[in-house]
Amino acid sequence: MDPVTQDRAPEPLTEYTQRLTHRVRSFDRRHPLLWDLHFTGFWVTAALIDYTGGGWRHNAHALDVPGWLLLTMSLGLSVPLLWRRTHPAVALAVMVPFAVANAWAGAALQAALLQLVLVYHLALRRRLRDLWWAATLVITPVLLSAVRHGEGTWEQQIGSHLMSITVAALIGVTVRTRRDYTEALEDRARRLETERDQQAQLATAAERARIAREMHDIIGHNLSVITGLADGGRYAAAKSPERAAQALDAIAGTSRQALTELRRLLDVLGEEERNQPDLAPQPGLGDLDALLDGVRSAGLPVTTTTHGIPGLPPGRQLTVYRVIQEALTNTLKHGGPDATAQIALSYAEKAAVTVTITDTGSGSRTDGPSRDGRGLPGMRERTALYGGTLEAGPRPQPEQGWRVRLHLPEEPPQ
Repeated sequence: MDPVTQDRAPEPLTEYTQRLTHRVRSFDRRHPLLWDLHFTGFWVTAALIDYTGGGWRHNAHALDVPGWLLLTMSLGLSVPLLWRRTHPAVALAVMVPFAVANAWAGAALQAALLQLVLVYHLALRRRLRDLWWAATLVITPVLLSAVRHGEGTWEQQIGSHLMSITVAALIGVTVRTRRDYTEALEDRARRLETERDQQAQLATAAERARIAREMHDIIGHNLSVITGLADGGRYAAAKSPERAAQALDAIAGTSRQALTELRRLLDVLGEEERNQPDLAPQPGLGDLDALLDGVRSAGLPVTTTTHGIPGLPPGRQLTVYRVIQEALTNTLKHGGPDATAQIALSYAEKAAVTVTITDTGSGSRTDGPSRDGRGLPGMRERTALYGGTLEAGPRPQPEQGWRVRLHLPEEPPQ
């Protein structure tokens, strides 16, 4: 015997029953008419057996009922079950005349009890108020039989039938409540699954935008510095070989830094988690000097002035750093060979800060999205995270150049 089969635990009875019930319901949904024909055929056969076998005589009040009437009533009380699910009210209304004839003739056919099946389906599929007139229709033949034949007490004849009607209705209400509850759970599960997928898509889109913004800020800035160093090294190669060698060294260092930061971003995107990730922290104002040194080495003179005491949290420091980095990168790209830049940082209480970056470049640029869509829009996205404002545009005449002004307001109270 296969050891896997030998060690497999037997299937619990509840799981087997649920699985079998699910298969039966699935078959019923696919072939409703076939199931209704089988169900109706079973009870028609039972009603005819009661008629042909003479079983009805054990409970009959009169034994001289014609055979044709017995056959008609047997079929009239069983065939309408075929429409019990689609038109239960109509099927019950069709049954009632045959039930009245059964009570009047005194045959007391057991097929009259099949009206309870329709009471169940009415409770399962129709409004609960419909049960009142359904109970009235079912109890009417019982009252007629009690008045006409008068065997036994009224409590015995009517009470048992009322109890049967109540039980059939309660079963239908219980099944209906359980079905509605299950459908509500399934609908809630579907909505939660849809919401989860939407949240995952939104999170993925936000993460992609964040990574694209980071790569633009890091790679774009470093490539601009490398371009500036390469242009300067080319001009210096003919006149000062030592300056050209320094430019090449700076290009190599900037390239290594860009490669290191690119690898850090790619590590974040890795699918497999590492136990001890070695990821560099996000840059802050403490890294601003290194950024300015790289820009100066690329040929852009930069001066800074600071007012107030720095005290920004890491998130705000990253925003200030990236805005300065993007502004200087644009100056390197568009400012021209004689451009200069100036940075003014003004700190206030509660992590408020104002940063102004101006340059004297002569190049032309627009205050709109760059070709790759990650320049000024990226700066505005970072600023919006803290409810700040970002202004970027040409300096007012007669001054020449470009100005970027960032303002982050005070942190809201916790």
